[in-house]
Amino acid sequence: MDALTPACLAFNADGTPVSAAYGDVYHSAHGGPAQARHVFLGGNDLPRRWQGKERFVILETGFGLGLNFLATWQAWRDDPQRSRRLHFVSYEKHPFTAADLAIAQQAWPEFADLAAELRAQWPLLTPGVHRLFFARRQVVLTLFFGDAGTLLRATNASVDAFYLDGFSPAKNPELWTPNVCKALSRLAAPGATLATWSVAAALRKALAEAEFNLEKRPGFAGKRDMLCGQLRSRRPDRHPPPAERRAAIIGAGIAGCTAAHALAAAGWQVDVFEQASGPASGASCNLAGMLRPLPSADDNYLSRLTRAGFLATRALLHTLPQARWSPCGVLHLAREPQHEATQQRVVHSLRQPSELLQFLDREQASALLGWPADIGGWWFPDGGWVNPASVCQAALTAFPERIRPHYGCPIAHFEHDAAGWRLFDATGAVVAQAPILIIAGGVGAQQFAQLAWLPQKTARGQVSHLPAGPSLPFVVNRYAYAMPQIDGQRLIGATLQYDDPDSSVRPADHAENLARLRLGLPAYTSAIASTLDPSTLTGRVGWRPMSPDRLPIVGSVPDPAARRGSPRLPALPRHPGLWCLQGFGTRGIVWSALMADLLLSRLEGEPLPLETDLVEAIDPGRFLLKQRHC
Repeated sequence: MDALTPACLAFNADGTPVSAAYGDVYHSAHGGPAQARHVFLGGNDLPRRWQGKERFVILETGFGLGLNFLATWQAWRDDPQRSRRLHFVSYEKHPFTAADLAIAQQAWPEFADLAAELRAQWPLLTPGVHRLFFARRQVVLTLFFGDAGTLLRATNASVDAFYLDGFSPAKNPELWTPNVCKALSRLAAPGATLATWSVAAALRKALAEAEFNLEKRPGFAGKRDMLCGQLRSRRPDRHPPPAERRAAIIGAGIAGCTAAHALAAAGWQVDVFEQASGPASGASCNLAGMLRPLPSADDNYLSRLTRAGFLATRALLHTLPQARWSPCGVLHLAREPQHEATQQRVVHSLRQPSELLQFLDREQASALLGWPADIGGWWFPDGGWVNPASVCQAALTAFPERIRPHYGCPIAHFEHDAAGWRLFDATGAVVAQAPILIIAGGVGAQQFAQLAWLPQKTARGQVSHLPAGPSLPFVVNRYAYAMPQIDGQRLIGATLQYDDPDSSVRPADHAENLARLRLGLPAYTSAIASTLDPSTLTGRVGWRPMSPDRLPIVGSVPDPAARRGSPRLPALPRHPGLWCLQGFGTRGIVWSALMADLLLSRLEGEPLPLETDLVEAIDPGRFLLKQRHC
């Protein structure tokens, strides 16, 4: 994806914010908040239309300074008959920095408290989708940073009201094209409305051809007219809310626990079944795991997903006071000079904010590390380490009235009937019933008949615990990763062996971890490990669920035995109400929060937190389509 060019804040002579790039104002000189209420709220008959609804979805074509979002949020907050949840989806090609927002938003003191909350969560200016939660997650802002004309085609949502707001058609014609209008129509829910201050003839023609009935109404302040419209199509709602908000989850690792948290925060009742005596007993039981994205020069699926996941996990961690983590930074050193040149090229190509990604040469890396490094690499200032067990515990206890864990309760199999999914134990007794069943069982998922076909592989990994001693200041990764000292231990690892069921902690694997650490950080290793005997070290063995393409396996579970339809993902037959969160591999910490949000959004029929190509890239059905093409 193309790098972002932030907007530059400027004002005209009367103090109205303007864009020098487009030569146009961000709102009317006669009052931004009043214009937002008259044109966009009033033009869409709000707040009346959201009253008594389960959810209400608004889509805005230009976020700008956030004025329309703040006015809408305030109106929703002050309405005792408001919808249960409010989704606001907005696009911005040139987003402002939080500092510039703070300056501009001073002009609207009536929004001061809401504006401060918005700025506190304002994301890094990276391309793609950013999800922000407010009002105990009942107000959801989904920001698409990039070109709206392109990103509208990558949006999956059912929109009740459109705010067509951008610079004028004469100044920014690409935001008002017939193709944009068709994209809006594709996203429109039954009865959707629109409002805009523009009454340009070309726009009216494009909207009419996109199935909107239009009418002119009195405009704001000195403007004679504004435009309102309503979808005339009678097509059914493609994204209805669920009939019942109740789910069962198999697996209490970080995938299952974050999913339970996301569902419970949205009002779901969730039962979590775990065969072990407590949460985080499998791959999520390590003392610490690394949190950082994995960029690429072409910003491929893995790069985009790990970036989005990294940002989503950090946002979730800030809301879980009991979670143990440290944003100490991650230094990812290059393997050799050619890799170092690639890393430098990636940083130059992506032009990400320095808070997210930097390149350090050997001297800079050595100075930051405090130990000699023989090569440079990527520096992730906001990366760090996370204790996954604490995240699991914090997630499960955040909503005790809605989440019921069942430990020491292995599920032998499950079956679907008219009432939903029935879960059975080894004796054949029914343990639970739920309309929605989510499999987050890690390496154990394929024991169930409905997921036996999944091409997920099991990889054994052993980490080594070094005794207390000289500590690194942050996480370092090269041929192996090394953590700062945590609870008197320094964690290094991890090995990777497929088809290896040995659960014992092996001295040979400790020796391998030390050897790879020595290869990556020779000066540090010689100082701390010269007297270490691998046979005396402690550690831990775990098994990671690996997907063939290194991407997670998340979505509705296909039924390979059902009659085959069109060779496209949407047409694949699926098990009704059966979903999976699988294939996280070594990136459970990075992906768990994002995938939980995606799962909830799909269950609720709400706007998705990822572009459609990424949703399809992680769909379990992708493997069945590949089999058909072989």
